[in-house]
Amino acid sequence: MGTVRLAAADAAFAFAEATIDELQARMGAGTLTARELTSAYLARIAAFDKAGPMLNSVIELNPDALAIADRLDGERKAGRVRGVLHGIPVLIKDNLATMDKMETTAGSLALVGSKPVRDSHVVMRLREAGAVILGKANMSEWAYFRGNRGISGWSARGGQTRNPYALDRNPSGSSSGSAAAVSANLCVFAIGTETNGSIMSPASACGIVGVKPTVGRVSRSGIIPISVTQDTAGPMTRTVRDAALVLAAISGPDERDEATTHSPLGAAVDLAAPFRRDALKGARIGVLRGPFGFHPRMEAVCDRVIAALREAGAEVIDAVKVATLTRFGGPEGDLLSYEFKDGVNAYLATLAPAAPIKTLADVIAFNELNSARELRYFGQEDLTTAQARGPLTDKAYLDAREALLRMTRAEGIDATMDGEKLDALVMLTRGPAHLTDPINGDASSGGSASLAAVAGYPSVTVPATHVFGMPVGLSFVGRAWSEAKLLALAADFEAKVQARREPKFLPTMDAR
Repeated sequence: MGTVRLAAADAAFAFAEATIDELQARMGAGTLTARELTSAYLARIAAFDKAGPMLNSVIELNPDALAIADRLDGERKAGRVRGVLHGIPVLIKDNLATMDKMETTAGSLALVGSKPVRDSHVVMRLREAGAVILGKANMSEWAYFRGNRGISGWSARGGQTRNPYALDRNPSGSSSGSAAAVSANLCVFAIGTETNGSIMSPASACGIVGVKPTVGRVSRSGIIPISVTQDTAGPMTRTVRDAALVLAAISGPDERDEATTHSPLGAAVDLAAPFRRDALKGARIGVLRGPFGFHPRMEAVCDRVIAALREAGAEVIDAVKVATLTRFGGPEGDLLSYEFKDGVNAYLATLAPAAPIKTLADVIAFNELNSARELRYFGQEDLTTAQARGPLTDKAYLDAREALLRMTRAEGIDATMDGEKLDALVMLTRGPAHLTDPINGDASSGGSASLAAVAGYPSVTVPATHVFGMPVGLSFVGRAWSEAKLLALAADFEAKVQARREPKFLPTMDAR
């Protein structure tokens, strides 16, 4: 399908860029049903994900989606509306367990047929809130924790996801399918997960909003893990307001995730509250320029973004320093390797007894036996290194975890924000999307997600600008549990800059 035909088809889509509030107003007025909305998104997935530009962002559709929509329409007709997500279609990253007719595989062929015995807590909350689960989003296999020279957005089960702005460019990982689908208007919102950049980076590369919450705000139970210290799920949306509504819906305590017991009371209510107007006016914002591995031309891009913050009334301190910024890469690798083995073995133990894969060792053996499909592009060094690790009582693990949290929290974000009396840190989220390269693997255009990710602190990325037509996001980072403040600041920036553009599904980037 050529670009002209794609543009015509896109113009005909009745719900392009639709927000949760807009859709709820229409359903409340009786001019739209959940079935009509769900049918429209299923048709768009067929036209844009499975045909046309073939984004390949959806790994599996939910065969019960229309039946769920019908039930929710019946509830609305009977006078029961569960909340702002009632009847709203969502795609779920394929590492969140769903106890239904769909698979939960983290993109791996090894987990096909390994059925969860219950929904993940996030999915349970979404069902209770009345969301319609359209299907599962493709992802970087094992959340990009598998081997050297990996390819973001590729999984053996789902294939390669494409960036909707330029189809030969990468959507970034590992919540690649979630980001591409939201950007392309294949759903109203999606759920991603992050260990280190896997919400923030694809959100920036695909021109959408992504929220990486404080670890403990959203339960991880039922999510195929990497790290108990760093993992979290979060919303991926086209607007900051939608992100706040979704985050409020999925937040809350869960007895199966001890970290959620530390979340402050009333946090979900705060997140759903209307944003304060002109939140940037008078806010003290510290610019962190890295080093993040960006191309030198990104300095001028950063300058333009800073000018927009100042025009919005922010007091900008350019630039601030985080003394520990370059010191935690090595210890993080050790921590992730230890926690991956422990977490994956614990997750696999929760599956139905008939599940063929019981341990990480079984996964490794499966990949070796099925190397033509699983290992055709890159290996599984991360898995084999993790398998060789000892228990979480090892001194090497305990020392690495203590050092990481100290360097990124007390000596990192907290020290910088206290010293400069900041309301938030900001930084470019990443460089423009790189070309997808199945021979050499991913190329780096730089990224700033690690500091907040390792600390377990919140971050919000919002579209900020474009470089040769490719989106670049701005990240707002703050102290633990400061999501409400960060979202308000990001929403004000979003309103002032209005950088979100619908993708045109170009075959390659327009570098003119």
